[in-house]
Parts: sequence; structure tokens; C-alpha cells
Amino acid sequence: MDKGVVLIENTESHADLLREASEHAVGADAELVLLVTLTEDEFEEAQEVIDTIADVEHTSYTDDTALNAAVSDIEDLARSAVDSSVSYEIVPRVAADKERANTVIEVAEANEADHVYILGQNRSPTGKALFGDLAQYVILNFDGYVTLQTE
Repeated sequence: MDKGVVLIENTESHADLLREASEHAVGADAELVLLVTLTEDEFEEAQEVIDTIADVEHTSYTDDTALNAAVSDIEDLARSAVDSSVSYEIVPRVAADKERANTVIEVAEANEADHVYILGQNRSPTGKALFGDLAQYVILNFDGYVTLQTE
């Protein structure tokens, strides 16, 4: 592995995934790209909150402020979960739910990543073969290795 993309959120399950990716990166002397995605609804809600704060404080914020807030949360998580010898970059994106899997692949290809780390959902025994729409799409369409960890 030269570079891995980790689809990350600010949860303990994602912190475990990030720790695993970090261990692989240390062993391979690789870099990580931490991909933070907000849905369009999440982005709009965050922007409304920020606009409300700006009105109260009589200041203004840019449209990137909501993305920067998401990045800030992930920076805190990365400091605690990523080995200090691993180089990483945090990449924020706004994507519709249905486009999230495409966003993962696009970011991986744009960063010339050869490995993707994603968190899948636990399924019932009859649904074992299905990991979830996002995970399944990435596994089938990414031209590289995919590590899937279930919650």
C-alpha cells in the first residue's frame, strides 16, 4: 500500500477503523487520506446554525465554515487514532447519499490511492453477502484493495 483512503466519521467505530488503517500505513510506510463526507442536508443544517451564530455575533462566515467544522472534529479524532509517523490529509466533501460511494472512488482515484477503508453495517445471517449499498458499490467498482470493517 502506498496510499489509503479512509471514509471517516466522528464515531468510536470509525476511530477503530482509522487505527487499523494507521497500523497498515505504518507497516507499509504509506500515507492516508481521511475522507469526510457531509450529505447535502447535513451541510445545509450546519450552515444554518453557523448563519444563526453569525447573526448573533454580527460577523460573517464563508460557505466552507460547515466543512471546516467537520474537518476539525476529524482532526481531533486523527490525533488520537493515527500513529504519529503516518502522514495524512483530511479531505472534506459534500455528497448526496446516493453519490457517497462515487465520491469515495473519485477521491481515491484523484489521490492515486491503492487501498480504501470503509465501515460496513452488521447484517443478519441471511444478509451476510450484502455489506450495504456503499460498501458493496466500492468493493465492486474500486480498482484496488478494500478493507471493510463492520460495526
